Amino acid sequence: MSQRLEELRRLVPPSRAWVAIPLVWIVAVSMIDVLAPPDMHLGPLLVAAPAITASFGGPRAVGLVAALAVIAQTAIGLLRDPDELLSSNHQAQIIALILVGTSLVVFCVLRERRAKELAQVRYVAETAQRVVLPPLPKQLGPLHVASLYLAAEAEAQIGGDLYAAARTTSGTRLMVGDVRGKGMTAVNDAALLLGAFRVAAHRPASLGELVAYLDRSVCWDLIEPGETSCYGETFITATILDIFDGDGRVEMVVCGHPPPVVLHNGRPTTMDAPHPAPPLGLGELAHPRYHVDSFQFEPGDLLLLYTDGVTEARDSTGTFYPLTERITGWTESDPDAFLGRFRRDLLHHVGGHLNDDAAVIVIERPATPRA
Repeated sequence: MSQRLEELRRLVPPSRAWVAIPLVWIVAVSMIDVLAPPDMHLGPLLVAAPAITASFGGPRAVGLVAALAVIAQTAIGLLRDPDELLSSNHQAQIIALILVGTSLVVFCVLRERRAKELAQVRYVAETAQRVVLPPLPKQLGPLHVASLYLAAEAEAQIGGDLYAAARTTSGTRLMVGDVRGKGMTAVNDAALLLGAFRVAAHRPASLGELVAYLDRSVCWDLIEPGETSCYGETFITATILDIFDGDGRVEMVVCGHPPPVVLHNGRPTTMDAPHPAPPLGLGELAHPRYHVDSFQFEPGDLLLLYTDGVTEARDSTGTFYPLTERITGWTESDPDAFLGRFRRDLLHHVGGHLNDDAAVIVIERPATPRA
């Protein structure tokens, strides 16, 4: 049954099927007006036909219906009383129909032009997202990965949240971060950090050395022209991890960012960093010595990385999204299945629209290799 309905939708586009509504309206009004008493005039109701058509049709459909309405108004005058056609009242009704129909055609032309411009903007935004923040590969060495980006702006595809991954000789390096601020400035800052990570992540440097390099890159790349100091109002929170292939060990440096969560048999555990670092771009202010923390990520577990757009998402009562509470008992082992359920649950919590960008990465260390 559903297949037949889908075939009917393809054969009869909705806009063409709905044209029957104003056509039936024109016929009904015309017949009633012709048969009505001489003191009753329903012709002015014909203006509703092109107005209804404009809600779903293009300029051609609106123009056609408006022309039919004018013809119907003329026919009403001829059938009721030929002399009435020459009356000032009837001529005024015909002129009004022509003016309204012409205005609606112009409106539809402008609407289609703006729709094309919006489609082009969306295409550019999607292209920018693929260039600046491409989806992570489904597999990174032995790890299975799924990633998700939810932009707060209705027409945006990318904002200030970011993630990236790189393979090294010993495992996989991952970064998830959040730029302070919104808009195109945040997108530019995110692109700078992603570029620095992609350049340095493959190098044979320790995790602490990598974070120090990223901090210096953020500090100097985001300096405003004319400033003598690199310490501005821009900074980026981030979590950078080394996930080793040979065992279940994960090393991480948390720079003012929400900590990872490991899900083991449906039980989530937040991997708080005992020695967190300042956000990237503010490192020199605190003179940090980047301490590398570690935790276990065993086969069969899921590792969840996210930005504060998740934990700070509010429902209609202002309640934050309780991440670990909501995912407790979830038994999905496939990252894509888990992420699909997570996305639905998060959007349900906020009523379908986030107030801040959110990025999520789900990583599985499979217990046994998949075929």
